[in-house]
Amino acid sequence: MRSINKVIIIGNLTRDPEMRQTPNGQSVTTFGVATNRQWVTKGNDKKASTEFHECVAWAHLAEICANYIRKGNLVYVEGYLKTRSWDSPEGIKKFKTEIVVQDLVILEKRKTGEGEYIPSEEEVATGTHYESSYEPSDEETQSIPNNNDIDKDLGL
Repeated sequence: MRSINKVIIIGNLTRDPEMRQTPNGQSVTTFGVATNRQWVTKGNDKKASTEFHECVAWAHLAEICANYIRKGNLVYVEGYLKTRSWDSPEGIKKFKTEIVVQDLVILEKRKTGEGEYIPSEEEVATGTHYESSYEPSDEETQSIPNNNDIDKDLGL
């Protein structure tokens, strides 16, 4: 039987990307994306909710994310879900589900500062598009350094 593991989200970065290196020297960048949902109840009340997604990009795409996107940017992210686990210093088994980014499109023109990337008019019109064909091994995904501040914020 076939199965599929595919995620597509459009949202805003909740923090600047953070790039690190795995023990074997592979680049890995993590960042958060928030998506919003709005609806109207039967009683005509407007409701809204926000979901927060942890994203991880590898190899060349990790370097692009670290250099070209910032907190607040609107991005299209495509990838798949990956859950990893580790033991905390207290001996508690922890789990984190992340979107492994395979495709990223910057959907808005960024405000530029000194030395920052300035997309061309064509890139802005079509969205700046980056893809990765790199697939991390299970060993590599288990070696991603954890950002404990984010874990605390999420109650993990």
